[in-house]
Amino acid sequence: MKRVLGISVALACLGVVLVPADRAAAHRPVCPATIDLPTGFQPEGIAIGSLPVAYFGSRADGSIYRVSLVTGQGDILSPGTGTPSLGLEIDHRGRLFVAGGTGGDARVVDTRTGALLASYRLATPPDTFVNDVVLTPTGAWFTDSRTPVLYHLPLGRDGALPPPAAVIRRPLTGDIVDVPGAINANGIVRTPDGTALIIVQSVTGHLFRIDPATGTTRQVALGAEAVPGGDGLLLHGNTLYVVQNRLNAIAVVALDRAGTTGTVERRVTDPRFDIPTTVAAFGECLYLPNARFTTSPTPTTPYNAVAVVRPR
Repeated sequence: MKRVLGISVALACLGVVLVPADRAAAHRPVCPATIDLPTGFQPEGIAIGSLPVAYFGSRADGSIYRVSLVTGQGDILSPGTGTPSLGLEIDHRGRLFVAGGTGGDARVVDTRTGALLASYRLATPPDTFVNDVVLTPTGAWFTDSRTPVLYHLPLGRDGALPPPAAVIRRPLTGDIVDVPGAINANGIVRTPDGTALIIVQSVTGHLFRIDPATGTTRQVALGAEAVPGGDGLLLHGNTLYVVQNRLNAIAVVALDRAGTTGTVERRVTDPRFDIPTTVAAFGECLYLPNARFTTSPTPTTPYNAVAVVRPR
């Protein structure tokens, strides 16, 4: 059933920048302040493609909610399957790649129709938590927060989706050491030069550079800094945005091109953050779903996403 929800618009993203009463204010980007999501939705993942449309995944039942960033109108694109929908990524063909969390699976959804295009068994529950996904020219890479491994869905010619038997398991070796019972590998992006991958280990707050051909990990040198509670990642040029969920902050990290070293330049906070889990961008705005982990979920619990001006 289609649901139409509101989106409140502010002159700027509240709490992040103060709009001065001078001519410079005219050059500030205008971001929606709050995007209302369905009650009881329990959002965790978000993806935004080339159009001003955001897709949110529910950790409660796996449904996918689609909302216009222009009008605020939204509806359920794909109903819940019982498997969580955590990390999300859209390709240029309009396909949404979905990490299945405790279900140990991944699936691909058509963003135009909501049709399920493919599903993949990556691991067997309960010792799995498929958490996030990134797309590269060779295919999709998924993290697992309970097992030191990456899963790779290699795309065929012209982006053809692979058969289920083609899933590749790439064990992680090198510097990363999994902590039992904790959230380990979480958010994932490509390095600025595109040659490798970067993940954040939530429990330690360390970033790791991964050779996708071997699974070898090397800790990204951040000096005396770390990003504990690191969750979703977003790369913009050489700047890595790390959402530190329970700290209600975004760490802004300047990376070298190879992704071997970085500097935490600052952290952005906002009074509207309520344990945001990840981040996606459209234009000059960053959008973060509030997971509200410290609020007991009920069918009537309100949820939203908030927008801030992209830190520079």
